[in-house]
Amino acid sequence: MDKFRMMFQFLQSNQESFMNGICGIMALASAQLYSAFEFSCPCIPEYNYAYGIGLLIVPPIWFFLLGFVLNNNISMLAEEWKRPTGKRQKDPTILRYMFVSITQRSLIAPAVWIAVTLMDGKSFLCAFSVDLDIHQYGNATLIQDMSELERIKLLAKIPCKNIFDQPEVISREAAARYIKCISQGFGWVFLLLMTLVAFMIRAIRPCFTQAAFLKTKYWSHYIDIERKMFDDTCKEHAKSFAKVCIHQYFESISGEMRSFHRHRSRKDDSDDEDDEKKKSDEDKLLGIRAQEDMNKVLWNWHTCKPPLALRKEQPDGQDSDRLQEEASGSPNGYANGHTHGMAKKEWAVYYSKV
Repeated sequence: MDKFRMMFQFLQSNQESFMNGICGIMALASAQLYSAFEFSCPCIPEYNYAYGIGLLIVPPIWFFLLGFVLNNNISMLAEEWKRPTGKRQKDPTILRYMFVSITQRSLIAPAVWIAVTLMDGKSFLCAFSVDLDIHQYGNATLIQDMSELERIKLLAKIPCKNIFDQPEVISREAAARYIKCISQGFGWVFLLLMTLVAFMIRAIRPCFTQAAFLKTKYWSHYIDIERKMFDDTCKEHAKSFAKVCIHQYFESISGEMRSFHRHRSRKDDSDDEDDEKKKSDEDKLLGIRAQEDMNKVLWNWHTCKPPLALRKEQPDGQDSDRLQEEASGSPNGYANGHTHGMAKKEWAVYYSKV
């Protein structure tokens, strides 16, 4: 159990690696799903094209949407896009960077599906078998006696080996091999284009300014980390709030017993430990001790997030000195660097050559 907990914590701390692993698993799942999928072309002229093209397009769209669903950053992107502006401005470049990053990972599984489908060639054969020139692969004397509708029905049966019943009219193997070769050619072109696009993205990006890229990457990471830390803080506060509430409830119920124990001459060590734990739980409440206050904190966090300008915390003595300085108008507490009632003293410095 500890190993699974450590693995889960590692995946949480390395979300980018985790999402890359999810994309790789989805890509392998798409290839495995296609190999396990039983391809059944209808072999009807009215439905062959729709079935073949649908098999090439619909599953990639599903994998693309599934990639968005499984990505945890999509909810963060939506929250950042729809949140009120408040004291913190929304940067469109950060939102664009987050959206592009999510989209790139979601496109991996659809690209694998399309490449595997084109390399296999079955869907391509089902979709375009009707468009073949029957005179190139058929017996010319037998084809002349057939009507146009019969020719189309015969071509539509090429993908279906079991129901193709006229091998003397047309060479099914030659026609199917021709279409599959074209499909594999499109598959290699698709892989080449995807590789070139990925190469161009990685090669062209350093040519532009890195400052904007680093800025958008930094603040996108900041939004993700801030959200996680806020959730963790809320969980810790809720845990401490529940613990203190339960303790106070039991103390109020057993008030007489508590008063009896308080009249004892000495305290046990366990009571001291309980007091320390209670004090730590009180500290974790961060001053929020009522339901209305917590609701107000959560509402303000959503409607008006704090600005990204941190103030430097100083000790109480320095704060009082700073207030006095601001009141007097100078850093040392004197107006214009000296007091009103103290006369200026001139100092002369003599240097000896000895």
